[in-house]
Amino acid sequence: MKKIIPILQNCALFSGINDDELLPMLKCLAATESSYKKNQFIYHMGDCIECLGLVTSGSVSVIQEDFWGNRNIVSKILPGQLFAETYACSPHIPMKVSVLTDEDTTVLFLNASRILTACPSSCTFHSRLIRNLVSTMAQKNLMMNEKISHVTQRTTREKLLSYFSTMALKKGTSTFEIPFNRQQLADYLSVDRSAMSNELGKLHREGLLEFRKNQFTLLLQ
Repeated sequence: MKKIIPILQNCALFSGINDDELLPMLKCLAATESSYKKNQFIYHMGDCIECLGLVTSGSVSVIQEDFWGNRNIVSKILPGQLFAETYACSPHIPMKVSVLTDEDTTVLFLNASRILTACPSSCTFHSRLIRNLVSTMAQKNLMMNEKISHVTQRTTREKLLSYFSTMALKKGTSTFEIPFNRQQLADYLSVDRSAMSNELGKLHREGLLEFRKNQFTLLLQ
């Protein structure tokens, strides 16, 4: 577990918790670490779960699939970020999403009830941990509202520009990298990949956008 301490130090869930408290805390929370191959499901839609996940290496996508297998990416989770915390805090509610690895990935699982319930040892970090979890869930809610603002745009072009504008404002620069490949970006914005590629080409030809792989630059006309 010691090798993941740097990841924990940069995770919002453990903000304000001293380094010497981290390992005792993991024991208190019944933490376990598991490894997964690329394109392997960690959780499936319909699962009832008790543990939230913290990505310690690799990355995962939280996805929704309809009856026909059409996929919508809800969010992408990178090292130091959490997933499934809402469902872990509501263990009797079946998941409405699945969690799928984008690459070889390791995940630290934490029992949500251990976070929300003070332990017999009265660990000093517990109240801080609860506040951090609530804050993390609030941020996830804001991110979901942000995504809704993108996908409710009327056209593929408007969805792309809405997303790119938000990314540029977040980074504070017109050049930025996104965490998605082309198919993932299409799934995130709920658009057809071919139509999206055509629109990216048009934006480039019109002098509004430059891109290479997952790096984009917004241009002023």
